[in-house]
Amino acid sequence: MSAGGAFGGNRGARPVPPEKGVFPLDHLHECDLEKKEYITCLKSSGHLSEKCRKFSKKYLECRMEKNLMAKQDMSELGFGKGLELDSSEKSNAGIDEQTKPSSPGKTIHDRS
Repeated sequence: MSAGGAFGGNRGARPVPPEKGVFPLDHLHECDLEKKEYITCLKSSGHLSEKCRKFSKKYLECRMEKNLMAKQDMSELGFGKGLELDSSEKSNAGIDEQTKPSSPGKTIHDRS
């Protein structure tokens, strides 16, 4: 038999703990509503998570309130303050920025 184990695993490798540590599962279903809203949003948006950020945030906040995970600032979890634009608002903002002149009253002339 090989030294890698029955299923090809490396018996000498040490497991690496998850980055955020261990947190309890929601055995009492305290955040089921928030979880279901998020999953429903994912399914209806074709699994585009950026369209469901508000539900993801609500779910994480619920878990923190119920002590199912360590309390953390939402900015540390990828939710910046005031940056919760809808994807349609983001694309419109990008178009607006592209069509605005760089400085008012000045025109760029082609001298070629």
